[in-house]
Amino acid sequence: MKNNEQHRIVMPMSLEEYRVAQTYMVMKMQEQNTDSTEGVEIVESKSFEDDLFGKGHYSSKIYRLQSKAPGWLATFAPADALIMQEEAWNAHPRCKTVIKCPYFTKFQLTVETVNRADNGHSDNVHGLSKAQLATRDVETVDIASSARDYWSHIVGTNNTDFSQFTSTKTGRGPLLEGWQDTSDPVMTAYKLVTIDAPYWGFGNKLERALLLGERALFLESHRNCFSWIDEWSGMTVEQIRERERHRNSEIQELGRPTLVKSREDIDQRLLPESEEIYSGQRPQLST
Repeated sequence: MKNNEQHRIVMPMSLEEYRVAQTYMVMKMQEQNTDSTEGVEIVESKSFEDDLFGKGHYSSKIYRLQSKAPGWLATFAPADALIMQEEAWNAHPRCKTVIKCPYFTKFQLTVETVNRADNGHSDNVHGLSKAQLATRDVETVDIASSARDYWSHIVGTNNTDFSQFTSTKTGRGPLLEGWQDTSDPVMTAYKLVTIDAPYWGFGNKLERALLLGERALFLESHRNCFSWIDEWSGMTVEQIRERERHRNSEIQELGRPTLVKSREDIDQRLLPESEEIYSGQRPQLST
C-alpha cells in the first residue's frame, strides 16, 4: 500500500537564501551525525542536466542509521537493515529524492519538493490529479513549534526557542504566533512524500514509522536552517560544497570502511536490475 503526505514548511527567508541555507544544513548535519560506524558517505556529487528538471546538482549517498532503528524492527531485521541509499536531483526550486534499502528491496521512499515564494497556501504545486489529491494528507509544519514526539527525540537535537531568537546578521526573529503571515521575506518548501513498503505483516507499520521519521527530519533540518542563519549568511552554495568535498576526503583518508567503491557498485549491490528509481531516463551527469 502506498502512502503519500504533503508537508508544507514555511521559512522566514527568500528562495535564494533557502538554497544556501539548505546546502549548509545538509553539510553540517552530515558532519554532526557521522562517526566511525554510522553516518553519511557521499558516493557521487556532480552537476546534471536533463529535459525534466533542467540544470541542477546530483548526489548519491549512503546512510548508515543502525542505531536509529525502532525496537520492533530490530527484533527480526539485522543491524544493517537501516543502511539506505539515496539519490537526489536538486534543481532549485525543485528537487527529487529517492531512498532505497538493500535489505528491503521492494521498499522505496520518494520526496518531491517544490519551493515557492509564498507562505504555504498554494494548493497543488505538484500538479496532482483529482484522485491523487483525494488521498493526499496535508500538514503545515511550524519550525517554531516546541511540540515533540518519539521521532523528534531520535532525530532532533535543536532546542532553539524561536520565540526568543533573533539573528545577529539579518535581524530576523523572534518567531511569534502567526509569524508565517507577517514574515518578509518568506518562502515555503512543499514536500510530497510517497512511500511504498509492500511487505505482509509489517509493511504498513514500517511505512507509518518512516513517514513519522521523515516529518521529524523535515522539522529538525528546517529548524537548523534558520537557527544557523548567522553561520551561512553571506556564503555561496559553491563555497559550502567545496567544504563538503574537503570533509568527505578527510573521512576517506582516515581509512573509514566504505560500502561502495563506485556508481557501478551501487547499481550492482543496492539496486535490482529490474528497478529504475528515476522516472524516465537517468539524467546526463557532467563534471
